[in-house]
Amino acid sequence: MHRFAALFEALDRTASTSAKRDAMAAYFAGAPAEDAAWAVYVLGGGKLKRTATSTEMRAALGAETGYAEWLIDDSYSHVGDLAETIALMLPRDDATGGSDTPLHVWMEARLPSLARLESAERIDALREWWRDLPASQVFLVNKLLTGSLRVGVSHRLVVQAIAQWTALPTDLIAHRLSGTWKPSAAAFRALAEAERPDEHAGERPYPFFLASPLEHGVETLGPVTDWVAEWKWDGIRAQLMRRGDDAILWSRGEERLDGRFPELENAANVLPAGCVIDGEILAWAPGEAHPMPFAALQKRIGKHKPGPKLLADTPVRLMAYDLLEYDGQDLRDTPLHARRARLEALLAGHAPTFMLSPPVAATTWADLATTRAQSRERRTEGLMLKRLDSPYRVGRKRGDWWKWKVDPYTIDAVLLYAQPGHGRRSGLFTDYTFGVWDGDTLVPVAKAYSGLDDTEIGKLDRWIRAHTIDRFGPVRSVQPTHVFELAFEAIQASGRHKAGVAVRFPRILRWRTDLAINDADHLDELRRLASG
Repeated sequence: MHRFAALFEALDRTASTSAKRDAMAAYFAGAPAEDAAWAVYVLGGGKLKRTATSTEMRAALGAETGYAEWLIDDSYSHVGDLAETIALMLPRDDATGGSDTPLHVWMEARLPSLARLESAERIDALREWWRDLPASQVFLVNKLLTGSLRVGVSHRLVVQAIAQWTALPTDLIAHRLSGTWKPSAAAFRALAEAERPDEHAGERPYPFFLASPLEHGVETLGPVTDWVAEWKWDGIRAQLMRRGDDAILWSRGEERLDGRFPELENAANVLPAGCVIDGEILAWAPGEAHPMPFAALQKRIGKHKPGPKLLADTPVRLMAYDLLEYDGQDLRDTPLHARRARLEALLAGHAPTFMLSPPVAATTWADLATTRAQSRERRTEGLMLKRLDSPYRVGRKRGDWWKWKVDPYTIDAVLLYAQPGHGRRSGLFTDYTFGVWDGDTLVPVAKAYSGLDDTEIGKLDRWIRAHTIDRFGPVRSVQPTHVFELAFEAIQASGRHKAGVAVRFPRILRWRTDLAINDADHLDELRRLASG
């Protein structure tokens, strides 16, 4: 574990992407395969099961140190991360740390065994572990058992680090890690093997090609005739694979969607084996011109076996973007215009369950900009611009696919609550809750944690600590003083929220130091947007 702890510390101490990639590549080159496999899984965003509750961890800390509960809770509220709080409060001499247990033993034996104990036994086991671990490993083990390991490393960066270590293409590594990759020494060694002719014939999805936000005027892209424009649909990005007699749906998060959309799986039986379609799952009622709001689709996302009523109330279809494979042949290097032509022929007669995302016709960029203004009326997020001769790439490669989204909604809202962030920001208040006026009362409507620079975060953190009026665990209620401009992509009515509305993808645009709280927006305006 000491080797992985050193890697974790190195990753946590730098914001440099190249330094993180180099550190991981060096680790993969030198670590035992059984440990490196778990490092790939953990750092790449693999799901970790929580094996001890925060209540049990605080109880174990109190029993081990004799500290009062109020002192532990107050320290936790200041630090903002329970694993780090425990590592800081335990009396520890790293020079006397016990034996070094390998990472794979922790992940495959020790942590799962902890979950099988009764609560009192779990508390005793935690105390024994802490006594035998150096402080750096106390922190790391606690992060692993709470299932909340965050270190500012993306799945894509892990792929790049493995590609650097193996000297293999990143798209090959990305494909080998896609789907239900399970950590083991054999699976890790397989990542470094030479490419096989049948590499893409299994049930793994292809790595998704992601568009980048358009940062310059569309005129800089050259002739409009070199591009195809499509609506940017707001649904669940997915790949539909036909393997033999099976139809397999994969989400962009590389999660199998078996049973969640049975109408798509059943309809796919008419498609030939050996084809893979990239598209968007949309909630779309029969006879309607536009899809249902994303909020309707959300009702189905978590249902592994939707019932008859849900299937009837929220029917779905697949809006197809691309054809990645046909008759078992990888088409990703084929130009987009040829892939679309084959996809159109493949889907002929299968609407509306399977539809080719229609091109948005325009002879000039100005015409396309005029059409783009209709996006919200069509319940889309804007336009996608794809170069007609582009291959299907891996990840977010700039130049061939752009997303030209409509301007977001904006509101001016008042800061009401704050809580600490995670990772390098766990000691700072960086997660904020904002409210707008409902009559004479400020009602929470959005949470956001991105948009401020480090200087602004530091300044606001100091102000929050000095102007806290109440505490709820790690959350602080503050004096309503500061107004922020927030942006969000969509809004809908919601019975689950006190305000009656829910906004999608909120983030901070700027700190409105020029506004007083009476200048903040009113809930009626958000309700109007939600009803429109």
